[in-house]
Amino acid sequence: MSDLFIPVLHGATGRRPDEIDTLRTAEAVRDALRRLGHRSRLIALGTSGARLDFLASRYPDLVFNLVEAVDGLAAPAAAIPEALTRRGLRYTGCGPVASRRCLSKIAQKERMTHAGLPTPRWCRTGRHLADCRQVIVKSTTEHASIGIDQTSVVPGIRAAETIAARLARHGDAHFAEAYVEGREFALSLLEAGGEVRVLPPAETLFVGYGADRFRIVDYDAKWVDGSHAFENTPRRFDFPPEDGGLLAELDRLARACWALFDLAGYARVDFRVDDAGQPWILEVNTNPCLAPDAGFVAAAARMGLGFDDLICQIVAEALSQPSKAA
Repeated sequence: MSDLFIPVLHGATGRRPDEIDTLRTAEAVRDALRRLGHRSRLIALGTSGARLDFLASRYPDLVFNLVEAVDGLAAPAAAIPEALTRRGLRYTGCGPVASRRCLSKIAQKERMTHAGLPTPRWCRTGRHLADCRQVIVKSTTEHASIGIDQTSVVPGIRAAETIAARLARHGDAHFAEAYVEGREFALSLLEAGGEVRVLPPAETLFVGYGADRFRIVDYDAKWVDGSHAFENTPRRFDFPPEDGGLLAELDRLARACWALFDLAGYARVDFRVDDAGQPWILEVNTNPCLAPDAGFVAAAARMGLGFDDLICQIVAEALSQPSKAA
């Protein structure tokens, strides 16, 4: 199916490297849609509902939703699927239910724990993690590793004071979770024909990381070209036979997250694996990066899906599904 009007909706301001990447991704998706024979344009969300009303007035066949943040904040982006649904618009990706469930990392962890899925010990205040050798302090709602750097990992006894300091510095709620020393994996999930497909797992390698540097995918590793972390955290998709059992368990857990959070379209689940081989779910991302050089696109390529093929699959699945419930 071609010659549809499929605008690309984004909320990036371009003030940070991660938001510049979103703008470039939106342009790449727009260009792919045009190559696929569709009419497309970029729609910048802004900070009010006026742009969504404008979008609805254009009667798009589908909205490609790339809103990861609104005015630099991730939390408001979780409301966009519901806002699109209220206006009767069809769109790609996860719906309102999944967006609400995944808005808060703490809410994610509470849901995982209740379902019996493994996730590192965590605490809103940090006070109950004083016995942990090390913890990592993160924003409750921000994604894209915003605010995460080498100083985010601290002894458990310092968790509470670090959370308070991060709140004062960044202005948003933070929490602490037990730091899992070990390997890091990301599993990308793609819906096709109403069934979820787990794409080939990717492991982030930490090259040249000595004892003085924590092996974490921090903000620099994702976005700051030329930094030590950016240049020394390649991903790999090839694994020895002895990893077969681990990879099967990661696949099972990723599928369990898909069902638990009512995910749709495409998503990503991030893991750490400790030295005993136990996987721990870090978080679920309902709107993972689709930049041509991103991990999701690389995982799709391992299955023979080029960038245009991937965008075509996401669009086809969104068009084939009934309207999302609020």
